[in-house]
Amino acid sequence: MAAAVGRGFLVQPCPLSFVSNKNTSRPSVAIGHGKPAKGRGFARHVTQAQVRPTWLPGLDPPAYLDGSLAGDFGFDPLGLGEDPENLRWYVQAELVHARFAMLGVAGILLTDLLRVTGLLSVPVWYNAGAVKFGFANTETLLIVQFILMGFVETKRYMDFKTPGSQAKDGSFFGLESALEGLEPGYPGGPLLNPLGLAKDIKNAHEWKLKEIKNGRLAMVAMLGFFVQASVTHVGPIDNLLEHLSNPWHRTIVQTLANSS
Repeated sequence: MAAAVGRGFLVQPCPLSFVSNKNTSRPSVAIGHGKPAKGRGFARHVTQAQVRPTWLPGLDPPAYLDGSLAGDFGFDPLGLGEDPENLRWYVQAELVHARFAMLGVAGILLTDLLRVTGLLSVPVWYNAGAVKFGFANTETLLIVQFILMGFVETKRYMDFKTPGSQAKDGSFFGLESALEGLEPGYPGGPLLNPLGLAKDIKNAHEWKLKEIKNGRLAMVAMLGFFVQASVTHVGPIDNLLEHLSNPWHRTIVQTLANSS
């Protein structure tokens, strides 16, 4: 997943020479590294360069992260994406983790808010998995989860290996048109894209960038939730309320210092 963290847009530097002289009504433009055009009048040489944004300013990104992937800011300190096939897999892995993280953050914050306000009687999020449900025992739920998740992940892997294969007639109980896979990692149709956003997925660079940025933020937020739960033994809304009650003395620094 580290290999896929950060991909951007690459524009090579393009020096421009602007030349103006008395005998012309408008300046002429010359692109290249040559000298400014000679003339009787005043000559001016301006060089402009657009530099590719990277996760660390001034850093030269690896050659295999060429900016064609969504959110590419050249971050791969371990060189995990040097192999093109590995890079394809890491991109999909990051996308899946990002989406699970976004769902997890939204679920944790919503249920924690309802719990703290007393609108819903639910356990704190890190104890939710230990709740016993009356309609089925734990073993049954675990088996059902393995079957359903195994089926979905198998379909996703098959589409990754052979793009478009899972959209063929008869490959999904006649529901292929409802899913309408756009490309690996981006299924569509009324079930998974009810708002019809980014139908032209090949040119949906802005939507892809927004999704992966939000997904990365959500993964960092989930890491924060884990640390909070381990240190404070309460949910994120409880931590927020405690901080707001005394912002100058109830911060992450004091919390970590007191826990140690």
